[in-house]
Amino acid sequence: MSKTVDEKIANYDEKISQYQNKKKKLLQEQKAAERTARNNRLFRRAGLLESLMPETIELTDEQFEAFLKMTTANDFGRAKLIEIKSKVSTKPIEEPPQSGES
Repeated sequence: MSKTVDEKIANYDEKISQYQNKKKKLLQEQKAAERTARNNRLFRRAGLLESLMPETIELTDEQFEAFLKMTTANDFGRAKLIEIKSKVSTKPIEEPPQSGES
């Protein structure tokens, strides 16, 4: 027995709904993966900063923000960022000498 036109339309509407639900689920999974990747990046970078400068652990959020603005969010910091991003080689970036070293 062949389906009527209305039954075929209903069948396609159901398939459309299923595909929309699948798309919605995939988008949610994608957002969750992006959120996880961002959180991991933030944790790694914050941990790296704290390991290099343990003094920052004791700072309040406001003090830490002021520290970042004074040390990185300026023309010098932006120029260094551009310089680092432009290097494509795999060799490590030169580190500045530590205070107290000659």
